[in-house]
Amino acid sequence: MSTVRLAADAAGIQRAAAILRAGGLAAFPTETVYGLGANALDPVAVRRIFEAKGRPADDPLIVHLASVDWLERVAEPNDRAFTLAAAFWPGPLTLVLPRRPSVPLEVTAGLDTVAVRVPSHPIAHALLEACDLPLAAPSANLFSRPSPTRARHVLDDLDGRVDAVLDGGPTDVGVESTIVDVSKEAPRLLRPGGVPAEAIARVLGSPLQDPPPVRTGAQLAPGMLPTHYAPRTPLVLISGPPDVARDRLRAEVHAAVSGGRRVGVLALADDDLPHGAELQRVGSYDDPASVATTLFDALRTLDALHLDVLFARQLADPGVGLGRALADRLRRAAQREIVPQ
Repeated sequence: MSTVRLAADAAGIQRAAAILRAGGLAAFPTETVYGLGANALDPVAVRRIFEAKGRPADDPLIVHLASVDWLERVAEPNDRAFTLAAAFWPGPLTLVLPRRPSVPLEVTAGLDTVAVRVPSHPIAHALLEACDLPLAAPSANLFSRPSPTRARHVLDDLDGRVDAVLDGGPTDVGVESTIVDVSKEAPRLLRPGGVPAEAIARVLGSPLQDPPPVRTGAQLAPGMLPTHYAPRTPLVLISGPPDVARDRLRAEVHAAVSGGRRVGVLALADDDLPHGAELQRVGSYDDPASVATTLFDALRTLDALHLDVLFARQLADPGVGLGRALADRLRRAAQREIVPQ
């Protein structure tokens, strides 16, 4: 198979839509990351997603919709879902709801719930309208690798494995959607992401339950496995208060470089680091949105250098807002975490 790189114009969108209607796979940009789309109502097409990514069948997919009007085609919504949809759709929020029988169990990893969202990216919206199908679309990368935020990231991982990629340039948010389970009375956060949990709680009028412990077997939602978003090069994450973590990062990088190791660092704008390490600057600690936009591209750039080790410290306050999503991605990507005492 040869993967076609399509311009994200009207002709390219129509060609991608034709591929999807015929049971093929087409990657496309969303506001979060690039998704790998297939007809969510076609179990054969959905299985092709798992084959292309090397994704285990017990990891469910998110179904993308053109508008909230499509919601009842695939799910059984409730008042909480409509409240959150009115506040955050289109946008980077995924809701877990009871599944309608029209959705194959291949999409949901055998669960009776389905994850759904309405993306805000204009190309994603145009594609959904053009094919007139709900699209199952996980991130368009090899399973467990850093998510793709550019078309070339998709091709780096999946060239020859999928039919086409719509090149819409870099994505805006840069990390995946927030996932909230609203299928039960007490809404639960399953994955932090592009919409802060605090904003969701304000709309609902009550805090979200914390994510459940890591489980074996079918996952409740994507992105919940302990290892995910990981580069091939081992990543060491340094946590703790910003000043303490910055000093420990500098010491770890100095020791590794002095020991003859080839070192890469995900660095913040004000990090003063020893010479000899490859740096990718990702923004400011106090501006997590700028960090999120560049995180996966920087991680992929360093990984492509075939270094011995990568280092990062927490890139934003890990306890609130988008910083919580960044901390989640780094912890799952890291082979080891250092917490200075």
